Amino acid sequence: MKIKTKLTLQFTVIFSGILLFFSLSVYYFSSLFRENEFYGRILNRAYATAHYVLDADTVSQQQHALDQRLYHQMLPREVVGVYDAALDVVFKEGEDSLTISKAFLEEALQEGEAKDFMGDRQVVGVRYLHLGTPYVIMASSIDMYNLNKLQHLRTLLITGFVASVIFVLLCGMAFSRAALSPFLKVVSEVEKIKASDLHRRLSQANGPEEVAQLAQTFNNLLDRLEAAFEAQRTFVSSASHELRTPLTAMIGELQVALMKERQPEEYRRVLHSILDDAKLLAQLSNGLLQMVQASADTTKVPMATLRMDEIVWQACAEARKRQPNMEVDVQFANLPEEESELEVSGNEALLLISLVNVLENAAKFSGHHPRISASIEVQLKNLVLRVRDKGIGMTEDDVRKVFVPFFRAENVREISGHGIGLPLAEKILTLHKGTITVNSRLNQGTEVTISLPKANTTFRI
Repeated sequence: MKIKTKLTLQFTVIFSGILLFFSLSVYYFSSLFRENEFYGRILNRAYATAHYVLDADTVSQQQHALDQRLYHQMLPREVVGVYDAALDVVFKEGEDSLTISKAFLEEALQEGEAKDFMGDRQVVGVRYLHLGTPYVIMASSIDMYNLNKLQHLRTLLITGFVASVIFVLLCGMAFSRAALSPFLKVVSEVEKIKASDLHRRLSQANGPEEVAQLAQTFNNLLDRLEAAFEAQRTFVSSASHELRTPLTAMIGELQVALMKERQPEEYRRVLHSILDDAKLLAQLSNGLLQMVQASADTTKVPMATLRMDEIVWQACAEARKRQPNMEVDVQFANLPEEESELEVSGNEALLLISLVNVLENAAKFSGHHPRISASIEVQLKNLVLRVRDKGIGMTEDDVRKVFVPFFRAENVREISGHGIGLPLAEKILTLHKGTITVNSRLNQGTEVTISLPKANTTFRI
């Protein structure tokens, strides 16, 4: 069932329930008031009958004339009767024949008053003492005028209820259509957005109401999707290009080697060249897998409390394996008194990868005998690692693109690499609520600053 139909039905049912309760209440209390009011009138007729029949010989002529005049002010289809203590009829008069049960008369004699319904007719019986002798006075009538009014009220309420329900149903349909029209417009616009035009945005995003908030939220989702699709396209394009290069080189060398018979030394040279290309291909594949791992669900990445200085020393040792000629000088900018001040919360393997990539980059772009300096600074909430080199550096424009996957500056084209190291390091550090920044000047060197929150301040993942 559509929300529009559901809202209309719910609104109609609620209103109908309220209106039905109101109509029933009006009819019930009107009927109750009419019944009680007419019982009072019949009771007066009973006492008027008692005065007229029983008190005629004990009151003055003037009073009797008054009682007689009151008695003859009859009610519609009135029947009155007087019964003695033995419940025998002493007096009875009326237009209709009416049979009164002995039980009713006994109740009136014992209780002093009795009331009953006989169809539309209301009957009242009262005990009346005349000269010390008890009598039962019975009076009954049909409230034809007020019953007709009550029937008219019932017809009016039923007709009004049905008409109101129909009117409310129509108004509810119009109201729900008007209220949901912005949502329907949002749905219509969303249906038109496809993977090929993620740049489109919903037009209902302006305003404080819920529809605008929904549209803004969806537009934010589209922003993220568009960025993800663009990153995927860039990643696939760049990865395809980077993977194709070593594969093309390997295929070319093999084709040339197979064109004619070669000396064993020539085959050995070709195999060494292919092995180097295969190693580059393996490094590139590992880098791509590590980037995927760093971009994966953060809730599945195990975290532990680690010593920052120990990770730095491990990273230096690993970087020396890859760059045997490098020299790294690690110092503390301010040595803390407590070891806990050097603790961070993170994944050891991922943090090690990020630091090794930074150190290896510093060594690769610093000539044949690179000298790298690293300093660990303990701040109030963060631990900061600064890695400096005196290599070839980069231009300001290249620094702005340094975290784009597969980007390589113009002056490092001749140096082996894939443009994955720093983007991968940034992803890993972002995963750890940390930051990485690069400051560089062409031909003057580069400084990379890594900041990680301390273990007692970081949010556990």
